[in-house]
Amino acid sequence: MTNSTPSLWFVTGSQHLYGPKVLKEVASDSEQLVQGLNDSESICLTINNQGVVTSSDEIAEVMRRANNDTSCAGVVVWMHTFSPAKMWIAGLNQLSKPMLHLHTQFNAGLPWSSIDMNFMNTNQSAHGCREFGFIATRMNVQRKVVAGHWQEPRVQQDVDQWARAARGVYESASLKVARFGDNMRQVAVTEGNKVSAQIKFGYEVNAYSMGDLAAYVEKVSEAECAALIDEYCSLYKVDDALLKDPQSYQLLINEARLEIGMERFLTEHDCKAFTNCFEDLHGLSNLPGLATQRLMAKGYGYGGEGDWKTAALLRIVKAMSEGQAGGSSFMEDYTYDFGAVDQVLGAHMLEVCPSISENKPELIIARHTIGCKCDVPRLKFSAKAGPAINLSLIDLGDRFRLVANAVDTVDLPESMPNLPVAHALWQPQPNLAVAAAAWIYAGAAHHSVYTQALSMETVIDYAKIHDIELIIIDKDTDLRQLEMELRHNNLHYRLNALS
Repeated sequence: MTNSTPSLWFVTGSQHLYGPKVLKEVASDSEQLVQGLNDSESICLTINNQGVVTSSDEIAEVMRRANNDTSCAGVVVWMHTFSPAKMWIAGLNQLSKPMLHLHTQFNAGLPWSSIDMNFMNTNQSAHGCREFGFIATRMNVQRKVVAGHWQEPRVQQDVDQWARAARGVYESASLKVARFGDNMRQVAVTEGNKVSAQIKFGYEVNAYSMGDLAAYVEKVSEAECAALIDEYCSLYKVDDALLKDPQSYQLLINEARLEIGMERFLTEHDCKAFTNCFEDLHGLSNLPGLATQRLMAKGYGYGGEGDWKTAALLRIVKAMSEGQAGGSSFMEDYTYDFGAVDQVLGAHMLEVCPSISENKPELIIARHTIGCKCDVPRLKFSAKAGPAINLSLIDLGDRFRLVANAVDTVDLPESMPNLPVAHALWQPQPNLAVAAAAWIYAGAAHHSVYTQALSMETVIDYAKIHDIELIIIDKDTDLRQLEMELRHNNLHYRLNALS
């Protein structure tokens, strides 16, 4: 479930001082460089070469075109020769798309025996990019800088991580979140200013009544539900007893009807994320369990109890991580295991995405005891072991803060036959005592987006592009330093608000 895939624009800086022969060589090198990046398949977005710019008017014109091209997710700039930075002022003042400054040169090694001043003038990215760097800093232009030779895997990986962040920003600009019902009553952190969020991130959050959704669900036929149950049987472990028992089969029919009805509603309303709440289910048979899990697996964002910020963030994370190994899910720190190594058991009432599963999920039916008390089908599984990140976006009133905790997911020490929900067991970095205190000092939510598929560098790039506060909790976190960082951040943003 994706939008039309965006692309990146590549702009090469030079000037007329060196004559047409050098500019022809610059253009040729630029074409080969872009082709090489595209051929490497290491970068998630296609890069479109926009040629060489040599004047203020040309630079301003290409930046305006980038702004107006709805398929452009960001601009990569490279100074092949010296490109006087005053030429870039008008264009940088107008650019509204994310920007990456690639500090590289076409050739990797120097031709020691033949190098002359013509070669030096043609291949002077070393100080051409420094000239550009000054004006970007002078103008306080937010950008990513990647330095190194463009054929190095590390450089291509750095470009890819930024490209994924740019794709997340691109996704955010057109995202619509459907709120089915309202937030869970008396809960603070799932609230927030939806207008502020739209101004900052671009996505819309709109409420729909349960009656609107129920009308879609009621129109789903028995035949459509039966066909979807066949799909369940092909994808998951399903006990034959569930299919043979009339009452259990009817519960599967109800869940299939919810899935089909919700997906049709979301599709027709162009929404790629949604929320619901167990306190507001009027017109539905139950709180959707399997239905919500499968919609997340298809790429939809979800937030429980009306948590629209987490729903939007999950959809954006899924867009950023497309093509990467590992999945992403709505998650909640549920309970602790204090032992030789303190651990967190993450889960939710029903809604954990099977994209994070280690093995083939099992389809079960179990009692749901919160809100609508009834038997609900759901997938049960354990998350795959390995590195992951927990992300929480909160509204502090004067700004948004993104909190990211690096975690190490581990295998269960023993089975949990009586726990009827999907789950993940992880050890937060640097340890539970520091990570939990840091998370709480930062005010992060009890809901999170758990992702196995994003690097921390992409998270950093995403926060930088949106110019939002980012708090990282990882192996290097020190609580005293973190508290100091939070105080300094508060001062920084309050002073910025006054300027």
